[in-house]
Amino acid sequence: MARTARRLAAMEEIPHATITVEAGITGDARGHKPGRQITLLFREDWEAACRDVPGLGAVLPWVTRRANLLVEGLVNPRRAGGYMIIGEVVLEVAGETEPCALMEKAQAGLKAALTPDWRGGVCCKVVKGGEIAQGNFVILD
Repeated sequence: MARTARRLAAMEEIPHATITVEAGITGDARGHKPGRQITLLFREDWEAACRDVPGLGAVLPWVTRRANLLVEGLVNPRRAGGYMIIGEVVLEVAGETEPCALMEKAQAGLKAALTPDWRGGVCCKVVKGGEIAQGNFVILD
C-alpha cells in the first residue's frame, strides 16, 4: 500500500490503511477524485511493462507507478464495473489508470510500456470503507 500526502509528492509505503467512501486511503491527497479514489496495480502487469522498457533490464519499485495498492495473483479485469473486495473494503473498478507523463519522467519508455492492456492498473471508487493491511486477500467479483 502507498499514499502521497501532496499531489506530485513521493509515494509513502504503508503497512495498513483506513479506507473511507469520502476520501479513499486516509492521508492520500488523491482520494477525493471521483472514480479514482484508489488505484490498483497488478504485479504481473507491472513486471511485464518493466521488461518491455528498452534498456531497463530490471523491475522498478512498484511505487514508481504511483498506485495505491499492489496486488498479485489476480488477472487485471481490463474493464470497468467489477468489484475488488479486500477484507471488509469494497472497491468498484471505474476504469483504466492511464499512464501519464510522470511515468516517462521516472523512466524513459515506461509510459509506452504501461499503455497496452491496461498494464497501468485500474482506478476504483470506494463502495464500502474499512481497514486493510498488507497481505490481505483480494477477491475480484
